[in-house]
Amino acid sequence: MKEILETIIKNLVNRQDAIEIKEIEDEKSIVFEVKVAEEDMGKIIGKQGKIAQSIRTIVRAVSNKKDKKVTVEFIG
Repeated sequence: MKEILETIIKNLVNRQDAIEIKEIEDEKSIVFEVKVAEEDMGKIIGKQGKIAQSIRTIVRAVSNKKDKKVTVEFIG
């Protein structure tokens, strides 16, 4: 899951070296905290948050095999 998320984000940003993805997992959920360069944040979120929502949808679809709630948070 993390690899898919990383691949998607790498293809959206200019500064790939600034990407940080932190995975926090407990019994019921997995949270991915995504941090990118400040100038790339707009590319990740998109107009009205549509790209961010699409990324979350893809990650949730991939995670359906695990019985955990998956959340993607974008940190500025």
